[in-house]
This record gives sequence, C-alpha cells and structure tokens, in this order.
Amino acid sequence: MGFSLFKEVAMESQMSSPEITELAEAMIQVQQALSPALKDAENTFTNSRYATLHSVMNACRDALIKHGVWLTQYPVSVEANQLGLVTKIVHAETGQWQASLLTMPLPKNDPQGYGSAMTYARRYGLSALIGIVTENDDDGELASQQGWQHNTGFQPRNHRENPAAPQQKSVPEGTGTDAVNLPRLDGVQYRHGTANDGKQCVLATGDTHSKKAFLRKAGFRWDGTRKVWWRYADAA
Repeated sequence: MGFSLFKEVAMESQMSSPEITELAEAMIQVQQALSPALKDAENTFTNSRYATLHSVMNACRDALIKHGVWLTQYPVSVEANQLGLVTKIVHAETGQWQASLLTMPLPKNDPQGYGSAMTYARRYGLSALIGIVTENDDDGELASQQGWQHNTGFQPRNHRENPAAPQQKSVPEGTGTDAVNLPRLDGVQYRHGTANDGKQCVLATGDTHSKKAFLRKAGFRWDGTRKVWWRYADAA
C-alpha cells in the first residue's frame, strides 16, 4: 500500500513543476474563454459527428496564446505496440508547467496505424488537459424537450439512408427569403433539410450549445438523436 502511494506521488511530481500557482491562474483565464469544440466531421461507422483535432485546437489556441500559455504534444516510448503521447502546457512568464501522459494500443503496427493513433491521442489528450468539451455534449437537451418527437412524429432525414432525398443546402445567416426570422448568431450556420413528413426544415449547426436559448425563441427544437437543432422552414 505504501509503495503504491509512493509510485502515485512520484508519477504526479513528474507531471508538473513544483509550483503551478501562476500557471493555474492563467489557465483559469483560459478556461473562462473556452467555447465548446465544434463537431465538424462525421463517423460513418457510428453515424455520429465528432470534433476533429483541428476543431479542438481552434477551441483553445487563441485563449492559450492570449494568456501566455505554450502548448506542446510529443510521443514518448512506452510498451511495444502502444503509443505514448505527452500533452504539456507551460506558463511562458514563469516556466511553470503541467503535463499528462496518454497511452493507447496501436490499431496497426505500421506508419499509417501510428499516425492514426497519434491524431486520436492528440485530440483526447488535449481535450482532457485543457478542459475542452464538444458542442451539444449535454444529455439534458433531450429531456428538456419533454418528448416533443412523439408529439410531432418528426426527425430530420438522414440523406445517406435516403439517396433520393434532396441534398442539404447552406442558408446564409439572416439573408434571403428562406432565412426570414432566422436569428443572426455568431458561430451558428443554417442549412436546408427535409423532414420525414416531406416538409422543408432548417437545421442550425455550429456553436449552438451557447446559443440554445436564442434558438428556442426562434422556434427551433432539439433532436437528441441527430444532435441538431431544427424547425420547419415556414415557421413564423
């Protein structure tokens, strides 16, 4: 028991500088400025969207630079057929630092497998250390609608499941006759969709998590299955 505790203390001491007070103060400022990472890509195997490494970096890069925190990630040697990745933040003014080590098995023991694991590890290592969440990561969204899907019998169509359905088209924010009464919200984009009942609808994507109150006022509803805000195109 004593030896196990010693190992934990030793490992933690290797993951940060002796003092991190100024770094912690800077990171408080960073985290106050963070926005959720946008789910900008789709996993065709799970039929779900996720935030790429590019999106996760965009969510924190400016805040880290503004508050003088340097970020680096680099691979380290671990057990065979595994990837070890260190994510490290350094306070530029004081040199105080903190790091985390993520290890994961390689999907394939070749350069392609290594590169894939590296991207995956960088995304999750960065999110965990900085405190980044993805948009609409809130299971309470569905509950807050109190079963509206049963009341309307509606879900946006998945166009991959219905190749004959029209493709979704972008709707300029707040412009054009199709965008009547659409709120102008920073980071939110609108596009056309088709409901299961054949009616045209408008989907809101992007930084919707922090704008959900405004979307509700504009008549949008949350679809917890598709993870998207929607409303009928002819809604007043």
